[in-house]
Amino acid sequence: MKIAILSRNANLYSTKRLKEAGEARGHQVDIIDTLHCYMDITSSKPGVRYQGKTLPKYDAVIPRIGASVTFYGTAVVRQFEVSGTFSVNESVAISRSRDKLRSLQLLSRKGVGLPKTGFAHHPDDISDLIKNVGGAPVVIKLLEGTQGIGVVLADTEKAATSIIEAFMGLKANILVQEFIKEAGGADIRCLVVGGKVVAAMKRQAGEGEFRSNLHRGGTAELVRLSKDERATAVNAAKVMGLNVCGVDLLRSNRGPVVMEVNSSPGLEGIERATQKDVAQMVIEFIEKNAKPYATRTKGQG
Repeated sequence: MKIAILSRNANLYSTKRLKEAGEARGHQVDIIDTLHCYMDITSSKPGVRYQGKTLPKYDAVIPRIGASVTFYGTAVVRQFEVSGTFSVNESVAISRSRDKLRSLQLLSRKGVGLPKTGFAHHPDDISDLIKNVGGAPVVIKLLEGTQGIGVVLADTEKAATSIIEAFMGLKANILVQEFIKEAGGADIRCLVVGGKVVAAMKRQAGEGEFRSNLHRGGTAELVRLSKDERATAVNAAKVMGLNVCGVDLLRSNRGPVVMEVNSSPGLEGIERATQKDVAQMVIEFIEKNAKPYATRTKGQG
């Protein structure tokens, strides 16, 4: 098979591992810089051009689209799709998952466990917004934040009000969520491939930090999932229409709640914590599912 990996950096761990896994199974794997692609949009023969040439027909494409290039990246994925290439994650599903508010609304509609969340453009009563999610402490998130950036814990209503007013002054879109204290600064990253949880790790925030992202000094270890946690992760991936994704859960007193569904999850932390070859599992999924024009949107909204 001929497989393309859309990635801005060929030296990233996840990109290298996917290329190695594909080549180890006898496939041709090309790494293509997403932003250097340009599209030939015609009614008869749509294609993607790269470095002055039309790219050959690929059997499958693996999108590794960073949050900062979502709009252009998904346009490139869509162009591969209309030319008949199978995409591991569809362009529509990637766009859907990148919109945090839309994601939460879709998950809520399907009954997936979530933290209490409020969203408002300019609430007349900030105090009511805070009380609606259970009162302080609360977590305030920028909709456009990634890797823990733009996430603030406000211990008191006064602090929360000041932070919300500051963000509003910058015309930023924010979410206000309940703080799941019982999680103890830890979350669970579940790696879902083809409707199954293939690996899971527990990420623990460092001392004095509530964000468990590995980029922010968190640590990772193998974790055993409960039946509910496994089902929640699989259901979240299904609702979002993602074949390969990372689902971040918190363990709350009322069961697992989903914090985020990531369409381009990093493989380094979870492969090292679990000693599982996740990259190979992604390639095996492609082998079983990559057929011309097989791309279908499975999620809602």
